[in-house]
Amino acid sequence: MCYGISNERALAEARAHHGPGRRSLLRGAVIGAFGAAALGAGGAASAQATPRGRGGWGRVLVPPGRISVQLYTLRADLNGEIGFDATLRELSDLGYPRVEQALGYFGRSAAELKDFYDDLDISCTSSHDGISADEAALKTKLRNARTLRQSYVNVPYLSSPDKDQWKIWAEQMNREAAAARRFGLRYGYHNHAHEFTTDLGNGVTPWDVFMAELDPRLVHLEIDIYWAVTAGIESGDGVDDPEQYTIDVIRSSPLDVLQYHVKDRDPVTGDMADCGTGMIDFPRIFKAHKVREYIVENDTPDVTPIQSAEVGIGYLRGLRY
Repeated sequence: MCYGISNERALAEARAHHGPGRRSLLRGAVIGAFGAAALGAGGAASAQATPRGRGGWGRVLVPPGRISVQLYTLRADLNGEIGFDATLRELSDLGYPRVEQALGYFGRSAAELKDFYDDLDISCTSSHDGISADEAALKTKLRNARTLRQSYVNVPYLSSPDKDQWKIWAEQMNREAAAARRFGLRYGYHNHAHEFTTDLGNGVTPWDVFMAELDPRLVHLEIDIYWAVTAGIESGDGVDDPEQYTIDVIRSSPLDVLQYHVKDRDPVTGDMADCGTGMIDFPRIFKAHKVREYIVENDTPDVTPIQSAEVGIGYLRGLRY
C-alpha cells in the first residue's frame, strides 16, 4: 500500500500556501535531481498514488497552529555553514508556528533564545531532554523550559536489555514528571521500535514495563509513528496492517498520547522518508486519535533538511477529511 506524494508535488503545494523561502528559491533548480534520487523505486510508486485525505474542500485534518518540526531534522544546517539563525528564519518563512527544541541553545541563554523565537513569531513548545543526572540538572532543565514557555519536556531515547533498568528509569521519570508538573510542564516519553521488540524475559518488553510503571497522571506519550509502524512490521504483530497496530498501541496505552512525530517509511527499504512520500496512511491514524502537536521529523532527509521541513508542512496542511 502507498499513500504518498512526490517531494516535488509536496514542495509545490507548500509553496502555493506560503511562497518560496529565500534559500528555496536558490535551490529550486536542483530539487528535481534531489527528489528523483531520494524517491527511488518506492518513491516512483508514491508519486503515482492518490494519497488518502488529500485534496478536496473538506475540513483540515491537522490544525495549522499545531504543526511543529523537530530541530534534529535540520541538524546538518544548524551545525553547518548555514547556521542556527538562518535555518530558523527559513522555518519561519515556511510558516512553522512551533519547533521542538533539540541540540542545545547555540550560544544563547534560554531567555535570549526565547527572545529570538519571539522575533520570528515561532513558539518553542516542546523539547527533547534526557533524564537528568541530578536534582540541580533537573531544576536547570525545567527552569529553561519554563523560560522558553514550553508546554512539554520529553525523554527522547532509552535502551537496555535489563528489565530492572527500565523500572529504574520509570521511577526516575515519574519523579521528574512530578517536578515538571510544579513548573507547569507536561513530561513525556518518545518511543522507538525496540521498546516493542526487545524481549526482557518471558516475553516482557520495555513497553510493557513502562505501561505498568509510568504514572499516567504525570507522564504522557509522544508517539513516533514511523517507529511504531516499524515495530509492528518487525515484530510481526502488525506486518499485515501496521497502521492498525499503531492505533492499537495508542488506544491501549494508559498514558495520554498528546504528541506525534510524523515521518514516513519507504515501502521498499523500510528507511525513513519525508512526510507523504512513503507507505504510512497518516490520515487513518490522525482520524483515530487527535493530538495537540504534529511534529514533522526525518532523521535522514530525502532532499536538503529545509526542503524536508517544507515537504512536511505542505503535506500536513494539505490533509483533509
